[in-house]
Amino acid sequence: MKKIKTRDRILGTSLQLFNSLGEPNVTTLLISDELDISPGNLYYHFKSKSDIVDELFESYEAELLDLLAVPEDAEISLDQFSFFLHLLFEAVARYRFMYQDLVNVLSRHSQLQVRFRRLLKKKKTAFMVLCESFRHQGLMAISEDELRSLCEQLTLTACYWSSFDTLSHLDDRNSVDPGKGVYQMLHLILPYLAEEEQQEIRLTSRSYL
Repeated sequence: MKKIKTRDRILGTSLQLFNSLGEPNVTTLLISDELDISPGNLYYHFKSKSDIVDELFESYEAELLDLLAVPEDAEISLDQFSFFLHLLFEAVARYRFMYQDLVNVLSRHSQLQVRFRRLLKKKKTAFMVLCESFRHQGLMAISEDELRSLCEQLTLTACYWSSFDTLSHLDDRNSVDPGKGVYQMLHLILPYLAEEEQQEIRLTSRSYL
């Protein structure tokens, strides 16, 4: 069995602790205790907790940028859209510490603010491309104003669902259900779909509850 490098162990344990306890409540001493390594060993790999947060965000950012690179000329099916949402909410769940206390995290790690805003912009752009594809295929009837508003709401829900979900079980931050987020997103687009596609979305969304 391949031995996991100490640096990767630090990142994995930090992510687990950040998600479980909330990033502000986790110190480098707690991380080193959890790993049963000396604080000096941790410091050798990461000079501060901020450096750990930076690297975790970089991994999350790379994953999201790849997912959000939706080709503008692609014909997207509703099944593909559902799978896209599934992957999006799975990624958010894995790095949920950033979303559970978003404003606080970004205010204390100001170097991430510009990059996070870029991700938000790319999320909205991806939703615009996806919905435009539905409209061009005749699957969705929606005006320009409604489209902009819908994509704003989709972006908002994708961003804050994790925080909303956590509020229902603050005593257990590990209890996450990305499927409920997918369900809500599917029902946001449902009113604008043609009747046949509405039935398809209703059936698909039930599998996420």
